[in-house]
Parts: sequence; C-alpha cells; structure tokens
Amino acid sequence: MSGNTDSRVGTTYSLPLTLWISLFFVVPMAIVFLYSFLTRDVGGGVRWEFNLDAYAAIFKQTSSGQFIYLDILWYTLWMAVAATVLTILVALPCAYYIARTKNNTLLLFLVIIPFWVNFMIRIYAWVAILGQSGILNEGLMALGLIKEPVQFLFNDYAVLLVLVYTNLPFAILPLFTTIEKFDFGLLEAARDLGATHMGSLRKVMLPNIQGGIITAVLFTFIPIFGTFAVPDVMGDSNTYMLGQLITSKLKMTGDYPGASSLSVLILILTAGGLILYTAFQRKQEKDKMVTIAEDAL
Repeated sequence: MSGNTDSRVGTTYSLPLTLWISLFFVVPMAIVFLYSFLTRDVGGGVRWEFNLDAYAAIFKQTSSGQFIYLDILWYTLWMAVAATVLTILVALPCAYYIARTKNNTLLLFLVIIPFWVNFMIRIYAWVAILGQSGILNEGLMALGLIKEPVQFLFNDYAVLLVLVYTNLPFAILPLFTTIEKFDFGLLEAARDLGATHMGSLRKVMLPNIQGGIITAVLFTFIPIFGTFAVPDVMGDSNTYMLGQLITSKLKMTGDYPGASSLSVLILILTAGGLILYTAFQRKQEKDKMVTIAEDAL
C-alpha cells in the first residue's frame, strides 16, 4: 500500500517537470520534425504534402560538383570543435585559479556579469574593439606599432575569438564546480613522490575532473554548433555556418521544410555524439570494474 502511495507522490512531484519538458522541448521538436517532411509553399510556409525533398536538398550536388550544404556542415563542425577546444584551454586555468583563491565568490560574480548584458550588445562591443577605427587599432597606431589600421574583423579568427568569449562562462562554471571538490592533497602527494607540478596536474587532477571537462565541452560545443549571430556579425562571406543557413531559409525564402531538415540534422549529430560518448563511458567503467575484479583475484 505504501509503495503505491510513494509511486503516486513521485508522479505528482514529477508532473510539472514532465509537462514543462513536453511543452517546451518535445512538442516544438515534433513540429520541426514534422515540417521537415512537408513541401515548401511558393509563397512561404508549407503544403501538407509529405516527401523527402528537404533532406535530399542537403545532399544535392551542384553543376560544379560541390555539395554546398555538406561543405557548410564540415565548416561548422570545424569551427565548433576549434572554438570548443580553445574555450576549454582558457577555462581550465581560470576555473583552477578561482577554485584555489579565497575570493572565489567575487570572481564567479565577475564571470556571471556578462549574462546581464544583451547577447548582441556583447558581440557588437567586439566590433568597437576590433574595427578599423576601433580601440585596438587606435591603440596600436598610438604606440607606433602599426602605421595603418589592420583588418581584425570579418575573418575566422574574429569569429573564434568571440565564440570563445561568449561561451567561456558555460565552461568555467562546471569546471569550477568539479575542481572545487577535488582533493588537492593528492597533488602534494604526487609531487612528494617525484612528479612535477605540471605532471601532477596532468596525471592526477585531470582524470579526477573528467566529468566537469565533459560537461564543459557539451555546454560549449552544442550552442556553438547551432550559433548564427557571432559568425553573421564577425565573419565574412566565406564564414557561413549552419545556424546562418537555417536563419536565412526562414527569413529570406520562407523555406520551413529546408530549415527544419537542417535543424533535425543538427539534432541527430549532437544526439549521436552524446550516445557514442555514453557508450564509451560505460565501456570504460566496465573495463575498470573488470580490472579491479582481476586484481582482487
């Protein structure tokens, strides 16, 4: 009897979360998935005629032999991986320092402050910094390091810089949470046994904060993979990512099936990556348990 009561109480408590997820995640994704199989209407919108034209367009080859959508996909993947790696490399020492200092509350506050400013304002602030008449060029010319303005904007480097800047807090916060719980006495023990400072960090700390690193990678890679604002403002005509392609299909041509099929593609790729990672983690844990059992025998 008590088991049935506990089950009803558990269902009652989980009902709001279930409704929230269904309303704001499952239902919108179902609509996107449905639209990806419909036919584009000439005047915008869709016609209720089911086909695979939107998916076929992704793999369509031009007369010159190019796969435009696939080229954009590979470029987006490369930019997302590069920006994620750079973000983690910057976030790790920042999170380590915040976890070791006494003023971590203040530093975390400074990390969170950018969220108080509109996302687009933060992007255009970099235009004011990197522009030809911006702060950086004016400062370099005032110091006599350059004679004329340098084109810092509208290239891959500017896009990567701003992607790292905008996603850095998403990497620092989970890394700080994990590093703060780490037993730093293990580093001292490793150094007492002959390990160097960097060696102890690499061989002792990094394996123990692996969960935080993976979380930071996911929190960084997934938003970057679907971003459109940063490459749209900071990039040039060659800097074209999937998020921009989806936006242009919706705003310029009203191609809802095409935009939906690309969104489903992003979902499949990210979900596939998560599934592969989960399988890899389970295999590692299984191998570790087998090793422990063999050592015990």
